[in-house]
Amino acid sequence: MITDSLWEFWTSGKIKFGDGATEETGWEAKRLGGSRILVVTDKGVAKAGLADKVNNGLEKENLKVSIFDGVQPDPPLRVYNDCLRHARQDGCDTVIGLGGGSSMDVAKVTAALLVQKGEPLDYAAKPTGKGMPIEKGLPDIAIPTTSGTGSEVSPVAVITLPEKELKVGISNNRIRPDVALVDPLMTVTVPPRITASTGMDALAHAIEAYTTRRFDCRLRPERPEDRPVYTGGNILTDAIAATSIRLVSNYLRRAVNNGYDLEARRGMSLASLCAGMAFTNAGLTAVHAMSMGIGAKYHMAHGVTNALLLPHVMEYNAPSSFERFAKVAKLMGENVKGLSAQEAAMKSVSAVRALAQDINIPQHLGDFGAKPEDIPALAHASEKLERLIVCNPRRITIEDLQEIFRRAL
Repeated sequence: MITDSLWEFWTSGKIKFGDGATEETGWEAKRLGGSRILVVTDKGVAKAGLADKVNNGLEKENLKVSIFDGVQPDPPLRVYNDCLRHARQDGCDTVIGLGGGSSMDVAKVTAALLVQKGEPLDYAAKPTGKGMPIEKGLPDIAIPTTSGTGSEVSPVAVITLPEKELKVGISNNRIRPDVALVDPLMTVTVPPRITASTGMDALAHAIEAYTTRRFDCRLRPERPEDRPVYTGGNILTDAIAATSIRLVSNYLRRAVNNGYDLEARRGMSLASLCAGMAFTNAGLTAVHAMSMGIGAKYHMAHGVTNALLLPHVMEYNAPSSFERFAKVAKLMGENVKGLSAQEAAMKSVSAVRALAQDINIPQHLGDFGAKPEDIPALAHASEKLERLIVCNPRRITIEDLQEIFRRAL
């Protein structure tokens, strides 16, 4: 039965998916009116020759190309400012984000801020930023080289503030890329460790989107076109998230064990894309709220942090709807025949743990230096991320957050 009363759905302006999609870069840039193109990437992607593939396609269309390869994982504010400075000096009219979520995030913010005043933190969410509204920026094309972040369809960019051990987000539908070119061939050289962590990030996005709280978008206080506020899951995000959960469960182990397994790479590229479309509409849960502070403090890969926290938060959230978490178990291939709804729901938790263990994801925060005395501060920082906490399907207090952190130690 369809019960959603009113919902909305946003994504990138155009998506092209499949082997060789990167070859369309020049054509798409020209279609968007580009003549001077800035490619935003990192040194690893450039060294792997992936930037050359993009540049060749652009030059075939007689487009002038400039490269900024200074992106770092979990990019600090300095990287955003450096890229903006480079772009302003170059006079580019189109921006391409090539790489993982970090490169695509920096590209999105650069494209937006080139046509308006201010600095990145002016547009970050309050209280750290000013939360200023963003107008549509320069054309932006996103080309992911990993399968996990979903940044190619996301309205969010994450900025790390190392001095505060904090991550903040810019969140606005106007920074969604104009074009997402998802080419599984761009992911075959990703090392197993990164394949594993980004793949678990995609799974977290999908499961969180599938289990998030439901809202009627008319009840949200902000206008979606001015500042996106997650409006909870709906029939469309459920279908897309379910597809992603199935794909990750079927293909992540294979992609980690053999990066040149093209079927597995295609499956994971599609899983990441679907999860990105789902969670950027349905919202996320306490997993990501808790993850934001941890990653900045202990310098953990975002996907590892999510993978480590995911089963603990799922176990806490399962009582909100045992039936829905039981469906997650089925999507992950678990046999739940003859089990009660509660028992079947717990199968989803064990399935996530088993997948993480099979691909060598660390299981304890203590492995990264977390200590019991850190927990109150971590819980307090998580509670402040209301845009994430509000979508958690089960009401959660600071005491609950502290208990989840303790279990994850």
